[in-house]
Amino acid sequence: MYLGKCLCGEVEVTIEGEISDIIHCHCSLCRKNSCTAYATNGFVNSADFSVTKGQDKLSQFSVKPGRRRYFCQLCGSPVFSSNSDDVSRIRLRLGILDSDIVERPISHNFVSSKASWEQLDAELPRYDGFEPNRK
Repeated sequence: MYLGKCLCGEVEVTIEGEISDIIHCHCSLCRKNSCTAYATNGFVNSADFSVTKGQDKLSQFSVKPGRRRYFCQLCGSPVFSSNSDDVSRIRLRLGILDSDIVERPISHNFVSSKASWEQLDAELPRYDGFEPNRK
């Protein structure tokens, strides 16, 4: 089981099953929606997914007919998206999860649209906290 919540904690979700087809999506829509270089998404069976708190705090936006993106109306955290062509599953933004994820990403997608500054294999320093010069 996986548990997660939005940034402000008003929306909580539970997943009773597996997460499949995890990808790092570099398309312009995912970059804009996450305001990052890419979004990490995975599919969850709709029957295994539930909003356990804050259903009334979810807002939605339709970027294309039949496709809806759900987010917390208080903090703006993206939660999941749905596609009317495949109602058997939802696409989850994995950053919402507080639980450790067993499954692993299988690919970087839409790399031809990646942010110009994104270096997929960069050898950058790594820190356990803030970078040393941060004030």
